[in-house]
Amino acid sequence: MKRNNQQRRHLIMQLLQKEGEVTVEALVKHFNTSEVTIRKDLSALESDGFLLRRYGGAVLMPKEFIEESTDNYLSERKFAIAKAAAERILDHNRIIVDSGSTTAALIKQLNHKQGLVVMTNSLYVANELRSLENEPTLLMTGGTWDSGSESFQGKIAEQVLRSYNFDQLFIGADGLDLARGTTTFNELVGLSQVMAEVSREVIVMVESHKIGRKMPNLELVWQQIDVLITDDLLSEDIKKLIEQQNVEVVCANTD
Repeated sequence: MKRNNQQRRHLIMQLLQKEGEVTVEALVKHFNTSEVTIRKDLSALESDGFLLRRYGGAVLMPKEFIEESTDNYLSERKFAIAKAAAERILDHNRIIVDSGSTTAALIKQLNHKQGLVVMTNSLYVANELRSLENEPTLLMTGGTWDSGSESFQGKIAEQVLRSYNFDQLFIGADGLDLARGTTTFNELVGLSQVMAEVSREVIVMVESHKIGRKMPNLELVWQQIDVLITDDLLSEDIKKLIEQQNVEVVCANTD
């Protein structure tokens, strides 16, 4: 029986809420439709904040992610972290700003920096940069668009990055494993690795509530990270544990 898009997506969400995860293959059989149609459904539901796409399927959006999107206090934390990050950028620096809401908050803090060269894989970050009065030089990685991370990824993006060298990388994280490093739901971590390789200093920007959260995919190991900028809710014990990894920890004041 044919169903319109809205009905089918509603039923996909019912299945997700029951099972916790779904596969493209199973949904194609269940709805007797094409793989292209199901992938479009999952992309639309992900854009609306209902699920996270994984290789071959999707999982329910974690509860804490949903809470984050409506928590104004978290926005204050992102602002404080971004302000602390901007203080480390000198005029004429060449920087990479990775995709993500915390790193995007950095752009508004760059209006008084002169002669910046900024590389990004995020259309949102690129558009924000274009609105700055000081008109930094904008570089884009290009590559293949990934709707999961809302950024460009892939081999072409990696090749473009390897053509340059940068003073600093500003990158976020879905979680931070105290034993291993930054972690993410996204399985596409190759570009993050290259970003770190071509940058003299790697700066991770992450809210304190994500520290200790272990996501399925390891992104950057501690040996690749120079600085962690977080908020002032980080406990002193956790701060010392991270500093034992030879990482500078900056706790931005949220007052």
